Amino acid sequence: MHVTHSLRSTLAPTVMPVKTRGALRLAGGLLGLCCPLLALAATGQVTRADYVRAQSFMYGHVAPLIDHAVRRVTWLDATHVWYVETDAGGHHYKVMDAVTGKVQTASDRVAQPHAEGLPRSATVPANGALSPNGRYVAYVHDWNLWLRDLATGKDIQLTFDGVKNDGYATQDAGWIHSANGAIVRWSPDSKKIATYRQDQRRVGDMFTITTRVGHPRLERWKGALVGDKHVFMIQPLVIDVVTKKIVKLKMAPEQRLSTLCDTLACGDNEREAYKWSDVKWAPDSKTFAFVTTSRNRQHEWFRIANAQTGAVHTGFHFTARSYYESGHGTVNWQYLPRTDQAIWSTVQNNWMNLYLYSLKTGKQIRAITIGRGNVDEVLRFDRADHTLWFVGNARTAGINPYFKQFFKVNIDTGKTTLLTPEAADHDVSLSPNGRYFVDSYSTVDQPPVTVLRSSADGHVIATIARTNISRLKAAGWVPPTVIKVKARDGKTTLYGLMFKPTNFDPHKHYPLIDYIYPGPQVGSVSNFGFAPARIDHQAMAELGFIVIAINGMGTPWRSASFHHLWYGNAADNTLPDQVTAIKQLARRDPWIDLSRVGIWGHSGGGNATVAAMFLHPDFFKVGWAESGNYDFRNYENDWGEKYQGLLVTHKNGTTNYDSQALWRFAKNLKGPLMLVHGSTDPNVPVGETYLVINALIRANKNFHMLIVPNAHHFYGAANSYVVRRRWDFFVRYLLGATPPQGFRLHF
Repeated sequence: MHVTHSLRSTLAPTVMPVKTRGALRLAGGLLGLCCPLLALAATGQVTRADYVRAQSFMYGHVAPLIDHAVRRVTWLDATHVWYVETDAGGHHYKVMDAVTGKVQTASDRVAQPHAEGLPRSATVPANGALSPNGRYVAYVHDWNLWLRDLATGKDIQLTFDGVKNDGYATQDAGWIHSANGAIVRWSPDSKKIATYRQDQRRVGDMFTITTRVGHPRLERWKGALVGDKHVFMIQPLVIDVVTKKIVKLKMAPEQRLSTLCDTLACGDNEREAYKWSDVKWAPDSKTFAFVTTSRNRQHEWFRIANAQTGAVHTGFHFTARSYYESGHGTVNWQYLPRTDQAIWSTVQNNWMNLYLYSLKTGKQIRAITIGRGNVDEVLRFDRADHTLWFVGNARTAGINPYFKQFFKVNIDTGKTTLLTPEAADHDVSLSPNGRYFVDSYSTVDQPPVTVLRSSADGHVIATIARTNISRLKAAGWVPPTVIKVKARDGKTTLYGLMFKPTNFDPHKHYPLIDYIYPGPQVGSVSNFGFAPARIDHQAMAELGFIVIAINGMGTPWRSASFHHLWYGNAADNTLPDQVTAIKQLARRDPWIDLSRVGIWGHSGGGNATVAAMFLHPDFFKVGWAESGNYDFRNYENDWGEKYQGLLVTHKNGTTNYDSQALWRFAKNLKGPLMLVHGSTDPNVPVGETYLVINALIRANKNFHMLIVPNAHHFYGAANSYVVRRRWDFFVRYLLGATPPQGFRLHF
């Protein structure tokens, strides 16, 4: 259910990445792609050749047909950017000088993390937090916080009394059950660390069992559920790295909650990894601001701490109507200690905008950004000239509202400048000094153009690469179609994608498969930029289906009223919009067979699929549900309590969570339903699916089940098997044909 959002590669498949296979498999895929479509047999048989054809549209087969694609953009310093450019010859590692625009060949290790050489008993280098001066790496070992001095190679222990389930700086909490990965916030002068001690000793236990020959292995970790009395608690503190003095902040322990996500290290930028996202230091390293949140995410406290004494005072308190989020991908609030002010993001005008607050009076002073559209991610704030740079969406009239664009705004005047004017989705990487940025922009049918731009006015300094898809198109690839329909209210425009067979015949009638992810953190379509493959939507279309993905109400990147629509009613799952949209499409396009509608999804999409089959059983005829959390009460408290509210038990014994407990509606099932889950999933434990199975058995309902032994939330080596079984399922029960026996799918 949890989704980690990151700056996407221009070639990354949407949601589920797959690896490129060897040359022989690729050649087989291209053979299928280059040949005319093998028509489905008139006898209702879908052949092995049809599956080979469909397979050739998978990411691992189509991505190698793209030339001059730029990936893994990494700024080495203020003026040099490292990236990978791919073409038919493979991967080419390059470094561009932003001042001169010159490009040199580089190695694949130039952009590797600096935190190397940690002791074997400690965490891996990637789990270390580098100090601003580049000298120290903070890491967790045996529940205590350590430093590696990169100049001397010496390891320095900073805390000594950390014990299991009561340690320092650990990210261990719930589905991220690892004692490693130091969550810290270095002071600008690299002399202090803001962190915490986390007490989870009284938090309830979660379990999975690994199957093997002999005795099974039990894995146990701490996980707080909705309504639990004891949850993860943290005591904020400051550590002087020279004296090793620990100063506890003068406040009671707080719940381990973020204003943005379900971990304390949130953000899209690799430079933000292992930083405590809701902590921001003053430039002089004497004070820092931090934000704490109530258990239901409706109340926020903006606090200021004295790093020397541990004294804490509250600058202001903010209350949200449903739940508060400080950004879409990045914690956006800012601390302005010199003027005793803060920049705070709210949706008070129904869009996420920025506002200036006084830390003396606790009152809002004025708006910084105004009007329609969201401030999604604040990437930089220049205190000297009071300029702030941010990624926003829906702020430019007349273009797809999901297109991300890059802006700057003067916080004194509110003057806002669009730096990326192209009507496209922009993927931005800003240089450390803020003077330059790499911009890769694209649309669903237009491949990326990657340029180096000035952050002063957005002018193009140099073109890095223009992605060429000639080989891809010559092999038969076609982009999906952007579709627009009206939502359940008959007024709001919904956006989505439609995938049709490349041999589409408008005189035929096609069954429709609806791929769904209901939000709230992403939608069914995560972006409207270019991608050679999105999961396996086109591959499934090649088998004789129309495949759609539509962002319904309750998903992000739109207004607050759109995004928060189903707060407190999680069983909604955008399904009223899906049904309304599909009916509109069928009226518009007579080749859609409205009597044969299937649905599938993973995680939150698995939840939505079961909801569709139980709550709309006459409309959705076939469902494939993967790894769903079918009752929030058996899931992490920080999820359900944010989107469904705190658990309330009424006098008659009912609760405000009953309506979202999908197993309660199992008796309504009519059509074929497959339930898939990994047996050792730590994100959504397999018990969620067992709740549904148990209810189906009690209701005397037939169903299908696939439990993948020892698999986590995604199915690892078994994923290709699961995908092939999904193809078989829809071919058999929605298309009404016989799939080939035992096809071995290769991504």
